[in-house]
Amino acid sequence: MQCLITTTVPKPVTTVKGTCCSSLACRVDYERIRAVGPDRAASEWLLRCGATVRYHGQERWQKDYNQLPTGPLDKYKIQAIDATDSCIMNIGFDHMEGLEHVEKIKLCKCHYIEDDCLLRISQLEKLQKSLLEMEIISCGNVTDKGIVALRHLRNLKYLLLSDLPGVREKENIVQVFKTTLPSLELELQLK
Repeated sequence: MQCLITTTVPKPVTTVKGTCCSSLACRVDYERIRAVGPDRAASEWLLRCGATVRYHGQERWQKDYNQLPTGPLDKYKIQAIDATDSCIMNIGFDHMEGLEHVEKIKLCKCHYIEDDCLLRISQLEKLQKSLLEMEIISCGNVTDKGIVALRHLRNLKYLLLSDLPGVREKENIVQVFKTTLPSLELELQLK
């Protein structure tokens, strides 16, 4: 008697900048993080999802997953993340847990970014210390709740909020940040 085993490959949800994006591709592989470190694992996840990263001490943005730098794994520390038009989603944000050197995050036209993603970012202790600048632009699932969660990013110096139809209470947001982050430069380009 023969046993036939078949497997099915999940179909991609969408294609972003030439990469497949499915919830399976975004899942966190904790073994991989332990094996290669948080910066390498986060780089792999971000690039798979169509984002780009810039490493500390480098001018060039890393865009190609197949061109990720080799060498000592602790040499390349993510300094900036540009997730423009990427498919990063909440299921993958644990990749960012150990990142200690991220100073800037740009979320622009990220269709899967929602309040829980911003809440997760604001809960990551190492990002609370390192993150200085953040831009959230044209992310339609973000509401006041997600923006207000960013008040926990205690070293944030600049926050740009633009084209966020779910953000309705601008005055409340301004007041929250004036109280919790008085040195924050808050730029609102909201209707």
